[in-house]
Amino acid sequence: MRLKDFMNTDVETVRSETSAEEAWERMRARDIRHLVVARGGTVLGVVSDRDLGGRRGAALRRGKTVADVMTTAPVTARPETTLRQAANLMRGRSVGCLPVVGEDGRLQGIVTITDILDVVGRGSFKPNESEPGNKKRKARNAPPRLGSPPGRR
Repeated sequence: MRLKDFMNTDVETVRSETSAEEAWERMRARDIRHLVVARGGTVLGVVSDRDLGGRRGAALRRGKTVADVMTTAPVTARPETTLRQAANLMRGRSVGCLPVVGEDGRLQGIVTITDILDVVGRGSFKPNESEPGNKKRKARNAPPRLGSPPGRR
C-alpha cells in the first residue's frame, strides 16, 4: 500500500508568521495535532501540539510566532512511498507526521502516525512481497492460549 492510497489531501496549513496562540487554537478547534507550515504550496516546516506546549503551554506561546517554534526542514515523503517505508521513517526519525510532497516539491497530502495505525488496524495492509525483507513466513503451531475454547487459538 502506498501513501497516495490513504493520505489526507485536505491538509491544514499555516503561515510561519501566524501567532503560536492562533495556531494552537486552530489545532484545538479542528482536533488535530499537526499543521504544515507552507507558503505557495512549498513546505517550510511542521508545527505540532507539542511544539506549542500543549494545553498548558500558554506561557510558551505568548508573543511567539509559528516560525519561532516549528520544526524546519521536516521529514517528508512521496506519494509512492510504501506504508512500511513511511512507518520506518517516522519511527527512525521520531516524528508524528509526514507531509507528502510531489516531485515538484509541492504539498500533496499528509500522513500521521494515527493514519498508519488506522490502516494497519483495519487489516487492509497486505505486505508487498516484492519489497526487500518481505518474505513469507511459515506459520508456527502455537499452543492454544489459556482460557481459549478447545479448537480455537
